[in-house]
Amino acid sequence: MLREVVIADTGGANLASLRHAFERLGARAHVTADGAQIASAERIVLPGVGSAAHAMQKLGAAGLIDVLRTLTQPVLGVCLGMQLLFRQSGEGPTRCLGLLPGEVRSIAATAARPVPHMGWNELEGVKEDALLEGIADRAYAYFVHSYAARPAQYTLATTEYGAPLAAVVRRGNFCGAQFHPERSGRTGATLLENFLRL
Repeated sequence: MLREVVIADTGGANLASLRHAFERLGARAHVTADGAQIASAERIVLPGVGSAAHAMQKLGAAGLIDVLRTLTQPVLGVCLGMQLLFRQSGEGPTRCLGLLPGEVRSIAATAARPVPHMGWNELEGVKEDALLEGIADRAYAYFVHSYAARPAQYTLATTEYGAPLAAVVRRGNFCGAQFHPERSGRTGATLLENFLRL
């Protein structure tokens, strides 16, 4: 059976690469800002590259904030899209979707750890969950971000960058990956395959 994914148009730069990543897995994916299409989709991806404030403004202008908050089908937030699932971002500050408790905060830069955090990092403390099936503890994933959430109740895996950061989260049907699965080789492809099976 052909699986379908709708990618919400948040104005980010990773829309095409995410669509191609799903198509490589045999899924049909398309990008839209149409609330009715998103509400009726089998699965939704909330991508994002850029600022939380801009993304929330775009979602608000398209009338998608309430649509996203009431979805009951599987939803995957990617990078900034994961951050938008939280209550607030320290960038601004900006009120986000509030589907996960807590605040996304800026990563502290040091001489040894520049910001943005960019490159391959290990996933640590991977919990058993259908989203992470087949992904081993210490598997590598590709990150590009300047803000992150602290590990908390809904964290499935962390990564270390000066301090532990939430790398994968899940609360019911709402999931998130701080890394870019479309750029993370086999680890990323496995996560996307698992999402298609949720």
